[in-house]
Amino acid sequence: MTIKDKITVEPGFMYVVDKMELMSAAGRRRMLQQPFVTDKATLINEYDNTERIAKCLRNTENSRPVAVIRHQLMQMHDLLGTLSSLRQRTVLEEIELFEIKNLAFLCMETAKAATTLGINDILCIPDLKGVFDLLDPDGSGIPTFYIYDSYHPELPELRKQLKAKQTLLDNSNGTIDEKTALQRLINDLFEKQNEIQQQVVADLSERLYAHCGALGEAFERMAYTDFVFAKATLAEEWHLCRPQIGDAGSTFTLLWNPRLRHRNEEQGLRYQPVDIELRNGVCLITGANMAGKTVLLKTVGIAQMMAQFGFLVPATAAETTLFDDVVFCIGDEQNEMNGLSSFASEIIKISDTVSRAASERLLILIDEPARTTNPIEGKAIVQSVATLLEKRPSTTLITTHYSQLGLDCRRLRVKGFVEDMADIPLSPENINRFMDYSLLPDNSDEVPQEALRIATILGCNNELLETAKGLLERNQKNY
Repeated sequence: MTIKDKITVEPGFMYVVDKMELMSAAGRRRMLQQPFVTDKATLINEYDNTERIAKCLRNTENSRPVAVIRHQLMQMHDLLGTLSSLRQRTVLEEIELFEIKNLAFLCMETAKAATTLGINDILCIPDLKGVFDLLDPDGSGIPTFYIYDSYHPELPELRKQLKAKQTLLDNSNGTIDEKTALQRLINDLFEKQNEIQQQVVADLSERLYAHCGALGEAFERMAYTDFVFAKATLAEEWHLCRPQIGDAGSTFTLLWNPRLRHRNEEQGLRYQPVDIELRNGVCLITGANMAGKTVLLKTVGIAQMMAQFGFLVPATAAETTLFDDVVFCIGDEQNEMNGLSSFASEIIKISDTVSRAASERLLILIDEPARTTNPIEGKAIVQSVATLLEKRPSTTLITTHYSQLGLDCRRLRVKGFVEDMADIPLSPENINRFMDYSLLPDNSDEVPQEALRIATILGCNNELLETAKGLLERNQKNY
């Protein structure tokens, strides 16, 4: 499972990926191939790498070597085809020899800058000086390539004759026969030159084969360099924190959603981070509509995926356990667009997740299950899902509007609308400004009933509201 597999799971995670300042196509490919890490030592090493490079970025004295590395990454070309040809011992084209020489040059320059920064052990770029010297026999020290005279003893004289004969032809006032004879001689010289150049290219291709492994590794290490610098840059710009890895559960302090927070900041709106602790088993989360329950689930999922893909996370502090996967059961617009009903799409995904949870340790995020079916069956489905997942070795967050579920599990409630916070007339556009998104422990088997209160504050039709209130009282008495 890689970032590529998860990139479309949640738009908020796509937002994170799209904000990565990658310099090359190779770096982006490396990012998309980043695996979901479940090994603690591997993640600690990845966090170490990101933090050390972030520290380099913070130090203004490092601006020049950092700029050098970024410039080299920007010059990276896609060498996958060239390296494949080399591995198959195919005679390369001159342009492919240039690509290899250019890669060697970029690696050498990047390694020099890495030495200045003290991060050679992170980048681990192989030494390609031997490759560069092979393709730079005259010691020019520049990444451009052509078939140098020094590659073959006959080339200098041959090229000298070609130049002289071509000049003679260009300036000739002779007869057509004389010019034809001269052109024939030039063609013969060109053919001889091409034969020698092909011999040189074939010889260089064969000699480069011995460096095939180092070239492939260097290309991948440069791609990783691009990826880890992008992660460190993101960590600095967003003030991300390094998660600690534990076994008991996950805790996020002042956790925030990158896409939503940045949008709110652009619009001058308030954004409220939240604290949340994840434990093994099921946790029901209740709260009024507009209380941010869905956003909470998405934010937790994004943070956990970032942590296990080796990113630092959007929180002030974080401790996370490691899961085999993060599963979002939060609607499925694609299936609905393909004609599958919302309930069918939802229940299939939940069913598959319950089955997986029997053998995998998952972080499962389920948003208001069975909300689109009738309340009696819906409540039974929620009870069934929670009962089964409570027994699984997973962590499950379920948001719900159903009361009296009779479940022996942990409960949290979003605090919700706080009238004291309202200092201007309320409207559908600004009501979220007056929501308190704090999570409170909740021992009740009831869910908050704030819909009619909020509708009243918003000034909805009085007859509609009074009728609904009367029916609510009657229904509660009958119940």
